[in-house]
Amino acid sequence: MDTTERLTNTNILISGASVAGPALAYWLRRHGFTPTVVERAPALRDGGYAVDFRGEAHLTVLERMGILDEVKRAATNMGAMSYVNEDGKQIASMPADLFSGDVEILRGDLARILYDATRDEVEYIFDDSITSISETADGVDVTFERGAPRRFDLVVGADGLHSNVRALAFGPESRFVKDLGLHCAIFTTANHLGLDHTGQAYSTPGKLVAMYSARKNTEAKAMFYFGSPSLAYDRRDVAQQKKILAEAFAGVGWETPRLLRDMRDASDFYFDSVSQVHMDRWSTGRVVLLGDAAYCASPLSGMGTGLAMVAAYVLAGELAEAGGDHRTAFARYEEAMRDYARGCQKQGEGVSKWMVPENRFIAWFMNTNFRLLPYVPWKGLIAKGVRKTASAITLKNYT
Repeated sequence: MDTTERLTNTNILISGASVAGPALAYWLRRHGFTPTVVERAPALRDGGYAVDFRGEAHLTVLERMGILDEVKRAATNMGAMSYVNEDGKQIASMPADLFSGDVEILRGDLARILYDATRDEVEYIFDDSITSISETADGVDVTFERGAPRRFDLVVGADGLHSNVRALAFGPESRFVKDLGLHCAIFTTANHLGLDHTGQAYSTPGKLVAMYSARKNTEAKAMFYFGSPSLAYDRRDVAQQKKILAEAFAGVGWETPRLLRDMRDASDFYFDSVSQVHMDRWSTGRVVLLGDAAYCASPLSGMGTGLAMVAAYVLAGELAEAGGDHRTAFARYEEAMRDYARGCQKQGEGVSKWMVPENRFIAWFMNTNFRLLPYVPWKGLIAKGVRKTASAITLKNYT
């Protein structure tokens, strides 16, 4: 029997066209729903850091989507990451599987793959954003910054750490976002160090600067982390954000001065706090949150993208299994994902202490441990522990 004949609430609006949103749109369309994706940016965001997939759950979802081979073809194929001193001399090395997982891909490349897999059957609205959500007994009335008002059966917030849907439906983000005491920035630059599928990192107390090659060594990603309390700035003012970063890293050695000069012309500059999202519930009425909007694990966890892809699979599957009954589906989605999401968040807690040491003693202690890591019997336990966390969910077969 065609399951689409018994579906209700088929007209679903998704806010966010990065990873979680298009992944959900793929599965919803496959189950017979009609998703629409709205994205504030005028086009797909091409920049971003490398994201990892690791463990059975992550790879199973990619395989069931039919994109695993394509993701592997676009993989970074990164080797070990070297920690260097101010002169660029290696002082320690971290194994590839700790940073890159089973397969690693640039976030922008993954977004393109997901968009290409859905654009022929899914309506995408770029350069627009939701301004209000008004729920009624049988639907949701939505207004937009640019487009005409529309009515949907359900609304999904897959719009990241600073979710607009979460703010409209649940309240201000200060109630849910927990800063981990760091800010980060990333942008594309020239591979002037000639890095060959590898990266280098330089740290001083409270700061870390890194470069790693990308897209078959034709370019590089510059990455900055620095300890800081919450900062007040305009998230749409890139010039202000670049100024904050330049001031934070003024006087830092290694390749930092050159990278800060390159930053001035970077068109894909990204800047944000390193934070997590903690919520008691992920849905209210006909509105539900997905991915970083609901349970951001922070980029330090190495789990956020895989978590979002798994969650998209589960949310769409539960909606299909419930015939579109959002009350049943949302409850089952949360029941299936709550412990898994919390485990992924725990992976990111505390990482900042060793990634960006607060003082010289901690920096020396961590570098000593990094140097000894290749020689100790438990050298693979960290990567195995991360993979175990990533696999700690049993996926139902919804098809």
